This record gives sequence, structure tokens and C-alpha cells, in this order.
Amino acid sequence: MLKSLAMALVLVSSGGGTHAQPTADTLEWSACPHDKIGMKCADLQVPVDWKDPDGRKITLKLGRLAATGTSEGVALVAYGGPGGPGIALTQSLSSWWTDLRKRMDIVTWDTRGYGEQFRGLSTGLPCLWTRTPIPDFPRDDADLGRLSDTNRGQAEVCRQADPVLFATMSSADHARDMEAIRKALGGAQLNYYGASYAGFYGQAYARLFPDQVRTMVLDGTWNHSPADWNHELDEMAKSNERFLTRFFDWCATNGCKDIPGTWRALVARADRTPVPATKNVAYTGRDLQALAIASARQGRTAWPALAQAIRKAHAGDASAFVPAGGARYPDQATGVTECADWPRPADRKELTATVTRLRKVAPDAGTAGTIATGTLQCIGWPTPVTNPPAPLPRTLPPLLGAGAWGESDAVARAIDQVPGSVTIAHDGPGHTLYGVNPCARDHINRYLTDKTLPPKNTTC
Repeated sequence: MLKSLAMALVLVSSGGGTHAQPTADTLEWSACPHDKIGMKCADLQVPVDWKDPDGRKITLKLGRLAATGTSEGVALVAYGGPGGPGIALTQSLSSWWTDLRKRMDIVTWDTRGYGEQFRGLSTGLPCLWTRTPIPDFPRDDADLGRLSDTNRGQAEVCRQADPVLFATMSSADHARDMEAIRKALGGAQLNYYGASYAGFYGQAYARLFPDQVRTMVLDGTWNHSPADWNHELDEMAKSNERFLTRFFDWCATNGCKDIPGTWRALVARADRTPVPATKNVAYTGRDLQALAIASARQGRTAWPALAQAIRKAHAGDASAFVPAGGARYPDQATGVTECADWPRPADRKELTATVTRLRKVAPDAGTAGTIATGTLQCIGWPTPVTNPPAPLPRTLPPLLGAGAWGESDAVARAIDQVPGSVTIAHDGPGHTLYGVNPCARDHINRYLTDKTLPPKNTTC
């Protein structure tokens, strides 16, 4: 078996005392389960609760693709989810890393809590992982109480199986796991690529361990580092509005000039009386907004069908909005990580103010597709927000962001706080750039290896 270099036990100070932070003196590397590409795996024991470093441990399964040339360091990669099987994904996406592997080892891990149900090999949270329709906004305090009780009941199914792990699933907990991985790999400064929700891990790591960052790439993620969370919610809604505006602008010269007016009339009517779609399915205005945004952000290939779906729904048949397979309504997964990361409304007054404001700044998109609707699932959650948004330290080295429509704007709002940072933008649809955009991949590889950033306002 291959071994990492032996490490000295790291001493850290906490609350005035000193204790040994559990890391691995060595990592025992062997072939990963079901491996066909030469990937090696190792187990790393970490505290289930980082506030109790000497308490119970859980296992993180690490995976490594060794450099094909002389290794100059390690790139730690995560794919989001919010939890993901980094090993299985890296095995299936190994071609992404061909060029970077000429100079760097690629290391990933299966995130805590997201176990066998997600093809993960780390310690999992025994949980009834489900996708549930996003609930309606409460109309009164009684509605709010029922929503709170429903959410808590669903959460308790997961929490009771392992209360401590359930309470330590935030992106900050994943970031502390990243720090343990960094130390176990020899202690060099971190090179990190985080896609999608894994960009939240990166932002949390940058706040917790700014001195340990060498390079950090945030690809296709949201901004979890604003000074004003309400302003960030506004920006999310405006971004969704732009998806619809692009579609309406296209319609103006492609035979569907009627669509903007038809859309507004449809949403207003559906908010009063949901529009039937199929048997036992009818869509509110917010449902239609969420489904339309999802179509509009796919670009021109999806726009003709969206125009027809709007016309049919206006005529009384919303069946063309029903997603092909799977959930019939806009939905979301059990929010164990999300509810630890996202601020939730304190009461119905705060929620109502947020809804009113977002509908004003995004009259066609409304609140759909924003964290304002996502946090409805978190009302009544049995654990608090343990990783609230906060600005990034300005002392960080320059960071690199990337993203397509909407995503590049969100990433830029996060990393522009750090002097010298750059965001690569793709003027088109998509989610994350590294795996599908060779131009962006080349810039990202150059940054991870040489710390060379592309010019400001680079587009790919």
C-alpha cells in the first residue's frame, strides 16, 4: 500500500486549553471499490462534531488520482450537491482532469452524512432522503404553525437516527473536514476547485482558514458571503428576471410578441386559481414561474416550447409545464445542509416583507427559484443556522470564479470582496464551466498550477 508522508500531530488551541487535533499520521492508500481507472482510496477519521475534537469519530473516504507527470501539489475537488460522492463522480469524470494531472494530484472525498443513498463511502446519516414540493407561503399564523410542524416532523425522521451528525452537516463542517484532509495530505496550502454547492464549502473554508488558501476556484455557485443577505436575495430574484427577459426579447423577433402579456395574465390568474396540468396536478403562479425560469435558463433550444407552454396554460391547460419524469411540482431535497447554511425568516412579518420586496424587484419571476422559497422548508427546523452568510476576508489571495448566465454574476459578488480576484463568464446557458468549456478549463488549470489569473472581464 502507498502511504502519505508521516505527519506530526498538530496542536491547536481552543478556549485557552490545548488539545491534539485528530488527523492521520499516515494515510493508507489502496485501490478504490469498483475502480477501473487506477484511483486509490484511503480512510480519514475526523470528529463528528468539530467542537468536540476528542469525541466520537466518523470516517471520510478520500480518493486520489495521482499526477501523470511530476507532481507539483494537490488539487482538492468537490462537486456540490450539497453532498456528493466525490469518488464515484471523479471516476466517471476522470477525463476532466487529464491536463491538470500532468502537474497535480487530484484528490476528492465523499462528504460526511451523504452515504450509500448517494453512492458515498463516508459515514452516512441514516435518513429518509426525500424530495418534497416547495410549500406555499403561509397566509396566516395558523398556516405558519402547520408548516413549522410539518417541517419539524420530516426533519426528526433524519435527526433521531444520529442527532449529532444531523447537527454538524453545514458547509462549515465540510470546510473543517477539508482542513483535516489538507493536513493529512502533508500540510501544504490548499488548492481547491468547488463546483455548484461545493462553492459554499470553499467560502466557508476561506472564512475559517484564510491563511491556508493558495488557490481557490468557485465554479457555478451562489454568493454565500454578502454583507447584506436581503440584498443578495434581491440579486437572485433579479437574475431569474433576466432569464425571462432574454426569452421575452427573443420572442419579440421570433413570432411570439404576445408572450410577455400572456405570461403576466397567466401568472395573475394562476395565483387566484391554480391552472390544471394533469390529473390531480394544478399550478399556482409561483409554480409556473419556477418551471418557466428552469426552461428559460436553458437558452434558445428551449424557448419555442416554452412559448407554446405559456399559450396552452393561458388557454387552461398547463400540462406542457409538467417536468418530464420525476417530480410534478417544483421541489427540493431534505435540507439538512441547506437549513444549516441559509438564514430563515424569524416570523411571518419578516417573510411577508421579503416576498413583497422580491415580487417588486422581479415582477415576472417573483420569488421563484430563490433561497427565499428554499428556506420555507427550514421553518421549524430542529437545529439552528450554524453557518450563516458572512463576508470573505480581504486578506485572502486572489480567487478565481466561473459561471454561465446568472452564476458568473453571483460568484463575482462573492469573490470581488477579495482584491485581485477574477471571474470567468460564459454568455450562455449552463451550470458550471470546468467540465464543458475548454477555454474556462485552461484558465482554471493555469491558475491552480501557476497562480496565474486570466485578465479581468474574461469571457469563455
